[in-house]
Amino acid sequence: MNVVCCPKGVAEAVLIRAVEPEFGLEVMEQNRKARSALELTNGPGKLCQAMDIERVLDGADLCDNNSVLFVAENPRVKEFRRQRGPMVTGKRIGLTKAAELLLRFYLDGSKSVS
Repeated sequence: MNVVCCPKGVAEAVLIRAVEPEFGLEVMEQNRKARSALELTNGPGKLCQAMDIERVLDGADLCDNNSVLFVAENPRVKEFRRQRGPMVTGKRIGLTKAAELLLRFYLDGSKSVS
């Protein structure tokens, strides 16, 4: 799932490659058959399938909590980061152009990193 971060006309986005599912597992398991909860969302395609994110959601305002799809703040974000940290910055994967750029970010202790 790509999340556009800049105004229209400025090509800049973040690819969300994986999430660590905290709730809604029953729904995700109905959307995507996986061997384990860990394998439900540990890749971009898996994530979209499990969360039923389809191309019809292109352009959804992820900052509007009235949108069909939005990003919510975890009230326990500090605890979550402390448990799964530290934040790691690394080279992008699966690319040939500009692959050396340090534009991959993840929590080192998360089992959901793809």
